[in-house]
Amino acid sequence: MQTHDFLPDSIAQLTAEESVSLVQAMQRCSIATPLCPRPIETAFVQQSGDGIPILLLHGFDSSLLEFRYLLPLLQHQSTWLLDLLGFGFTARPATVACTPDYIKTHLYHFWHTQIRQPMILVGASMGGAVAIDFTLSHPEIFAKLVLIDSVGYTGPPPYVKFLFPPLDYWAVEYLRQRKLKALEFSTSTNADPDLLDLLRCSVIHTEMPGWHDSMVSFTKSGGYSFLGENACMSHGHRIGHITNPTLILWGEADDVLGTDDAKKFHRDIAGSQLIWIRDSKHVPHIEQPQVTAKHILDFSLQN
Repeated sequence: MQTHDFLPDSIAQLTAEESVSLVQAMQRCSIATPLCPRPIETAFVQQSGDGIPILLLHGFDSSLLEFRYLLPLLQHQSTWLLDLLGFGFTARPATVACTPDYIKTHLYHFWHTQIRQPMILVGASMGGAVAIDFTLSHPEIFAKLVLIDSVGYTGPPPYVKFLFPPLDYWAVEYLRQRKLKALEFSTSTNADPDLLDLLRCSVIHTEMPGWHDSMVSFTKSGGYSFLGENACMSHGHRIGHITNPTLILWGEADDVLGTDDAKKFHRDIAGSQLIWIRDSKHVPHIEQPQVTAKHILDFSLQN
């Protein structure tokens, strides 16, 4: 597989057709922001098509590779995938913290540079929280919002803000080692190739320079805990303030967030639609991509 020079060498180990195609379609562009003097080299994929552009945002400690099954099913729709600041294969400038405000600033300048028109924002897990925060700050550039098993009412434990070196480094390294051990075990037992590809997709981005620092920075920032029902009212950004048409897609057996948060989103976002995805846990876009894609496309066509 031919790869880009900004990607880790281990990217060549991906074998699934969808993964290989997405890697080959990946690009980087220079996004100028007020966050640092130099532009940020930002990883993305653009798929040409019709209709209102769709922008897909990945979850925590992940990358745009998590949409490898979903993207081909949106082939007639103008679609963008983006690696958020501090995540995936986007560069991590040493002087730029990985916090919700910085992520939002980078996301806005990516939109302003590349998309420049109203869009449908689709956020999965933490990407849903990013989408909510962005929607509340820039409602004028959104047509619609889709939340897939979204973070919003939960955040990291309060004690993580008080982790100091080297404990903060060890904490995020523990997350990486869990993925590596799962991959090592599956490789040694000749596991199904699709499982091996899934595990490799989940860990390759951790080889990028600055991964540890960005994970520590984001975790200690408190993440998106300010969005939920127990958040400080002074922040001003609350889930119930969303006015854009919103679709909530949720795995019936979500093993990460459970199912109560889906009902809270539906309760708090006026006029929202809630659709349960059968035979799916936390990542319907990986476990049930055809069903997920159909609901997104149907929602995009609604008046």
